[in-house]
Order: sequence, then C-alpha cells, then structure tokens
Amino acid sequence: MAEVSVVADDEAALPPGAPGIDLLSLHESIAGVLATQGDWRRAYHHLKSAFDLARAGSLRDTLTSSFNRRYLDQWLHGPAVEHRGPPGIAIALVDLDLFKEVNDTFGHLVGDRVLREVADLLQQGLPPEAFCARYGGEEFALVLPDVDAARAVRIADTARVRVSRHPWARIRPGLSVTISVGLAHENGTGPGYRAEPERQLRRADALLYMAKRAGRNKVAYREKESSQVIPSSANSGKSSEPTGA
Repeated sequence: MAEVSVVADDEAALPPGAPGIDLLSLHESIAGVLATQGDWRRAYHHLKSAFDLARAGSLRDTLTSSFNRRYLDQWLHGPAVEHRGPPGIAIALVDLDLFKEVNDTFGHLVGDRVLREVADLLQQGLPPEAFCARYGGEEFALVLPDVDAARAVRIADTARVRVSRHPWARIRPGLSVTISVGLAHENGTGPGYRAEPERQLRRADALLYMAKRAGRNKVAYREKESSQVIPSSANSGKSSEPTGA
C-alpha cells in the first residue's frame, strides 16, 4: 500500500472558495496519518488543534452560535471577574417578550430564526470584553465588564431599541419582536470587595421581572436606592403580572 503523506500542517493549502469542512475531523484524520508515519510531533500538533476546536464548540450554543450557559458560568466564576475594580461590571438578563406566541402563531422554525437574529442583534456594538450568552430558552445574558452604570444602561437600551426596530415583518408579515431587560451593575469599590456573580444574576432576574411587569419592551435597573424603568410607563408601578412572558 502506498504511503500517505501530508502536505501541510494546516488548511492553508486549501484553494480559496473551497467548500466548508469539518476542521475537527480533519485534524483528527491528519493526526492519525502522521502517527502511522511516526511523526509524533506533528500528530500532537493536530490533536491539540482538534481538542481546542472541540472545547470551543462546547462553549457555543448550537442554535444561535452565541456563547452558552456553560461559558457564562465559567466566566462568572473564573479569575476574570474576581476583585474586579471600578468602573465595575454589569450583567443584563434579556428575555424575548411573548415568545410563546411567536412559536404558536408562526411556527418553531420561525421562532428559531428569531432567536438567531436576536442573538446577532444583541452582540452588535458591544465593548471589546463584553459578550452575549444564551442563558436558556428565549433568555440571553449580556456581560459588560469595565463599564460604569450609565454606560451599561445605554448599551442595554440601545439593544432593546435595535431589536424593536428590526424589520421582523420581512420574515413573516405581522411578526414583531421586542425584548425586556433587567440590568444589575456593581462598581467594584470598597475595601475587600469581592464580586458575587450569583447575587448579581438574582438582581438582574428581579429587575427583568420588573421590566415585564411595567409593560415589556423596557429596561429595568437600579439607580442608587431606587429602581428605574426605561422608557417610562404609566403602569410601571402596578404589581399585577401581565399574561404570558
């Protein structure tokens, strides 16, 4: 049997416009060929590349390609967030309003497309270290490191407006989508300060509930000792929960 040789260490030799390939399987296959030839150094290089690709894939949501809950949890409980100083860090929980009605009216395929497009819209214009992660179902999290409270509110409300003004009707006539946002900010000041991401997530969740209760398509946040909702709503003080989410 003729010996199989490998021309390059990576995919640079592929012609421009070549069809998409499964890089994970390619690296594994190349590693196997190199191992049979005794080229252990290059085989290790490709095995490591395969491992890195597999790990990166495990941190992405398969539907929206945004980061997933696993990545969010790793980041929030990792060294990147501990003892973070001023101007602070903001966590926004984002929920699609009345998403069940979208699925019931237009079907789950349209619902999936809406989720993908919302994820894309949420990721637009984020600061360099910020990211979006799918928190679960129709809920996303925006993590905004190194921003003060005022900037965090602007980012969250800009995302809200971007989603509400998106031309959803081009997907299906009559389709419209809005989001509600609960935004919790910690400025990281004070002696012995230590970030508490679980507490911050709970605060964001409570504020999200407030945004829903105020009429949806709103951002709720804390300013000093009081909670605020933008845009303001005449029913923002009511305690009754609207039907649906």
